[in-house]
Amino acid sequence: MNKSSNQVQANKTAAPAWWLLALAICFEIAGAIGLRFSEGFTSLLPTTLALAAFAMALYLVSHVMKSLPVSVAYPVWAGGGTVGVVLLGVGLLGESINMLKVIGIALVVIGVMIVNSSSEKRSGC
Repeated sequence: MNKSSNQVQANKTAAPAWWLLALAICFEIAGAIGLRFSEGFTSLLPTTLALAAFAMALYLVSHVMKSLPVSVAYPVWAGGGTVGVVLLGVGLLGESINMLKVIGIALVVIGVMIVNSSSEKRSGC
């Protein structure tokens, strides 16, 4: 195989990984929101749902790391979860939003983009 066909094969392998990563982010967000309702692990249903969501998120991200570099997968997962939790906290839970939170979210997104773009240049993902 030549270099371009190797890259095509790597891209085919990575495509499903990105979908799994998006799903892992959703489960991480669900787990974090579930923690809000678990009342310090004293409410059984929200606690169970939060723990199950976190377990599924870890399971999925572990499979993602078979195809994507950890230096890409983990920051995207953590950053996506952070942004999602902030947005749902504001939108669904009525948490406050201010300029510092907006700047923080923007910095997380920019940081993930930089890490991802620098990894693409080196790994061919």
